[in-house]
Amino acid sequence: MRRGPLEGLAGSGARARVIPAPVPNFVRMSEPKAQAKKTVEVVPGVHHWTVKDDRIGGSRSDAYAVVDDDGTVTLIDPLPIDEKALRELGNLEAIVITAGNHQRSAWRMRKAFGIPVWAPEGAQGLEEKPDFEYVAGHTLPGGINTFQTPGPTESMYTLWLQKSPHAVVFISDLLSREGKGTPKFVPGEYQDEPMRTRASIQRILDHLPIQTICFAHGAPIVTDGASALRKALDQDDEYPSAPAPA
Repeated sequence: MRRGPLEGLAGSGARARVIPAPVPNFVRMSEPKAQAKKTVEVVPGVHHWTVKDDRIGGSRSDAYAVVDDDGTVTLIDPLPIDEKALRELGNLEAIVITAGNHQRSAWRMRKAFGIPVWAPEGAQGLEEKPDFEYVAGHTLPGGINTFQTPGPTESMYTLWLQKSPHAVVFISDLLSREGKGTPKFVPGEYQDEPMRTRASIQRILDHLPIQTICFAHGAPIVTDGASALRKALDQDDEYPSAPAPA
């Protein structure tokens, strides 16, 4: 995976593997300096916060919390935030990272909250060992499902869940979004295989229910997310020969 502007930029089976937890080492923590003060609800059961990320020139980075029906909370690619804001959501249960370059605040929060970290099998550059590894087709805490979407790197995952009536998809470094515009592909020079990135977006359209899209870098799209992904493919001028939407 080539290092780029989005945090260094970044299968099959369904059984997790337990990894022994090492002694924590927080000297090399790769998280932004900025700290969010509060979360904002995207749709019922999904909350969001954002920071200006000094590691990527002050551009926007985004993180999410999924609140299950039983009140437990799963954090996705967490960023620095006032701990009180997270505790107010419910009983913190787990942390899930979508790729090795999205470890962000995961290890510090693991220590602070005493909760496990789930990471993709084969994730590169992890500063600590996760408690669990996941592969495609696994169901994680919070009812979160895993869908492998390589391109930026091999072990890059899109997560999805059904929060009735919303089908919510969490997209990592395949796309980013500025303001309220159409999502755009991360430049190919920062990806291992740019064409596979585009194929991964097409696979998301073909195989996952999509209404709400939550981006790792950019404002969520609450409704008609599938149309936004089709537009991203249709308006792609870097690799126009990539698979077009069906």
